[in-house]
Amino acid sequence: MKRVLKLGILIVLICTLILTGCGNKQPSSTDDGEAKKVLTIAMGSDILTTDAQNHTNTSTDCVLDNMTSRLFRRNQDNDIENDLAVSYEIVDDTTWRFVIKEGVTFHNGDTLTSEDVKFSLERASRDESLKEYVYFKGIKEVNVIDETTFEIVTFEPMPTMLNLLAKSGADILPKNYIEENGLDHFLANPVYSGPYEFVEWVRDDHITLKPYENYYEGKRDEWDEVVFRVIPEISTRVGELLTGGVDIAIDVPPNEWDRINNSEIAKVVEGDTTRIMLLVVRLTEGYVTADPKVREAIDLAIDDKKICDYLLGGSAVPVRTRVARGTVGVNMDLYDTYLYDPERAKELLAEAGYPDGIEITMHAPKGRYLMDGEVAQMVASMLEEVGIHVNLELMEWSNFNQVYKTKKHKEIVMIGLADNFFDASYPCIHYTNGRAKGETDYYNEEVEELYAKASVNLNLEERVKQFERIQEIAAEERPHICMYQMKAFYGVNNRIDFQPRIDEMTIIDEIKLKK
Repeated sequence: MKRVLKLGILIVLICTLILTGCGNKQPSSTDDGEAKKVLTIAMGSDILTTDAQNHTNTSTDCVLDNMTSRLFRRNQDNDIENDLAVSYEIVDDTTWRFVIKEGVTFHNGDTLTSEDVKFSLERASRDESLKEYVYFKGIKEVNVIDETTFEIVTFEPMPTMLNLLAKSGADILPKNYIEENGLDHFLANPVYSGPYEFVEWVRDDHITLKPYENYYEGKRDEWDEVVFRVIPEISTRVGELLTGGVDIAIDVPPNEWDRINNSEIAKVVEGDTTRIMLLVVRLTEGYVTADPKVREAIDLAIDDKKICDYLLGGSAVPVRTRVARGTVGVNMDLYDTYLYDPERAKELLAEAGYPDGIEITMHAPKGRYLMDGEVAQMVASMLEEVGIHVNLELMEWSNFNQVYKTKKHKEIVMIGLADNFFDASYPCIHYTNGRAKGETDYYNEEVEELYAKASVNLNLEERVKQFERIQEIAAEERPHICMYQMKAFYGVNNRIDFQPRIDEMTIIDEIKLKK
């Protein structure tokens, strides 16, 4: 009997050791025996891809920005500064010459040269399937002079060249690695040249990075490992923050602020953004929203001020423009203002031939933006009050993004769009025929002409006026019904020094352990 009991105990101990070993995926100490310094950030949605040129998604940027290098970067004050670039000169109206740093290597050890820059920028400017193509298509070619010198030639003068080279999509990809192994291999095993390198991506769970040993500005030693955890549910994100499971929780709603600030674990930190929450509206023939009176009725039915003050706790500002305050070319007459007239909305529906109301579908994400699901429900309720019945489809981010990306949405999509270009040309491109096709199907001849002129205009004052006029037209014709400019709120562990950026990036180098 004793021998059987001892054997049972031994089996239990062995099983316990095996299970403990299997559960310990991440070591708790570094190779030299010191405690491992791990930074954990909780996001509401997963990244979409490891291809820095094939997305326009902030959550994806938040991760990839730490892995990539560009010719230029924006610092914490939002100023453009050199990254890979050492110097540049404007040769003529359509030619820019650049010199890049020597000795830069990708995470696989390959040296980064002008050929990689040519490969990357020409890919972004020629591959129409890429999400960033529409912003880079003004680049005609990149001519290599030597390993560190090259020229970028544009079709027309480009006053926003440095803005372009400092934004997502201008990330430098490894030419040889991709050509030798194929794009699919690259996407599964991404190699860039930034301060942190890829370790693993478990979809809808986490992405792990570690410092790159041979980073050209020196290995980063603040953190041994960085984990971006995907936690869509707000209450779970906050719970993980307050139990020490994460160091930073992104998108904390007003109803959680006191809970966090009254804890001894963390605090709420506020930051500005360029993100505008808006409704993308189909003007496609055959849709009820193709009627301008219907679009105006939708706009007048929504009390933007009530959403900002009541639901968002004063953390947003009503706007009627897609161009955010803080961006070159913003029309300030359309900032901190809104239209709300539900009675007129009912009259407009009747004038449009719908006295008994209409029925539309609205797609909206849940968990991607601050209180997005609640905002969508409130908008739907306001529209119902004037006779617009809304089939509300609240969707998890990856499913929502697939509908939006493939342009398979119906009448309305609610989405928050930011501007990491910080120039009105970036948001206003949505109103050009090339960008609007299949999404809103909006077309306005005056807008096309204004945008074409502003895009090559080297006179800043004239450019601003041209973009201001585009915003006036868009506010009247409503391919977008803009609601509010958002702020960002983060829950931050008290051991961390973290200052939000207006571009909403979480740059690991800027996040420090308090001494």
